[in-house]
Amino acid sequence: MKKSTVITILLALGFAGLLLYSTLSAQQVACEACVTFNGQTNCASASGTSEEEALRTAVTTACGTLAAGMDESIRCSGLPPERPRCRTK
Repeated sequence: MKKSTVITILLALGFAGLLLYSTLSAQQVACEACVTFNGQTNCASASGTSEEEALRTAVTTACGTLAAGMDESIRCSGLPPERPRCRTK
């Protein structure tokens, strides 16, 4: 194998490792929340840099299967989470 090919592969692996590390290290809080909308309940988990961000993302994810269309998605995402549980990683 050529020296330039080995260097390219090592650089690509190094970049992928750096990208993975920076993505995972930013997620400091993990939350789970449930949402009841239109008579149905769904729960979801999410992580983020803060508890507020993680809860907001969990609610939005839970609403994904409950709401149909943009109007319902916005209304559902504005609901307070039920049984929120958060933990620091």
